Amino acid sequence: MLFPVSPLAFVLLTLAAAVAGFVDSIAGGGGIITIPALLAAGLPPHLALGTNKLQSSFGSLTAALKFRAAGIVRFRDLVPGIAATAAGAAMGAAAVSAIDAAFLRILIPVLLVIILLFVAFRPKFGLESGRSRMGWIPFWIIAGLSLGFYDGFFGPGTGTFWAIALVALAGLDMRAATAHTKVANFTSNIVSLAVFAAAGTIVLPIGLAMGLAQAGGAWAGSHMVLKRGAAFVRIVFLVMTSCVVAYIVARYWLKLG
Repeated sequence: MLFPVSPLAFVLLTLAAAVAGFVDSIAGGGGIITIPALLAAGLPPHLALGTNKLQSSFGSLTAALKFRAAGIVRFRDLVPGIAATAAGAAMGAAAVSAIDAAFLRILIPVLLVIILLFVAFRPKFGLESGRSRMGWIPFWIIAGLSLGFYDGFFGPGTGTFWAIALVALAGLDMRAATAHTKVANFTSNIVSLAVFAAAGTIVLPIGLAMGLAQAGGAWAGSHMVLKRGAAFVRIVFLVMTSCVVAYIVARYWLKLG
């Protein structure tokens, strides 16, 4: 069935995608809105995940282009990172059927709580650019392979890990880190999307409609990042990281999702 939801559910899904695109372009975490919405609309998990990757790709691309137009990111400087992230995501997607994700479901919320407390108790963290602790190319290769793999394999919290890595290791402020994160997110989204498309687990009409709504939300969210700056991103980052932790615990620990 190509269109397995009611008209009302379809409208609610597009609204959810718009909200998700807005918050995701600021601090990540949009999947904790759209995946439960797709499941609640009646899509089985494999279709919900595939359709989510399609619609989220619209948002990450829109935000990346918006930040590029503002001069915060230059795609030609990120070629090593894009290549490494794509390779990592491909390996992660290929490993899904071979590796048990149970360990990650326990470990990731713990790591996110540590990150949350670290940022919360360091009020100036990410407000200004700092000193890079490693070369740009080595950073992108290491971060791209590892975080691309994680995103292709498991996913929740990827934007948080990218943002923290870019601030702590590459010396960017939160605003610039968010901009670069969107490029990485789009890269791994496209690779994962290709895997889902090959498996035929995408509901195209829903994915495209949500994708357009996601793009609109992402444009508005990235505009807010450019207008309000790093302090605003930091606040939303803390809120969305808390939500991601709650989502993973509820879905994978308490089996509520």
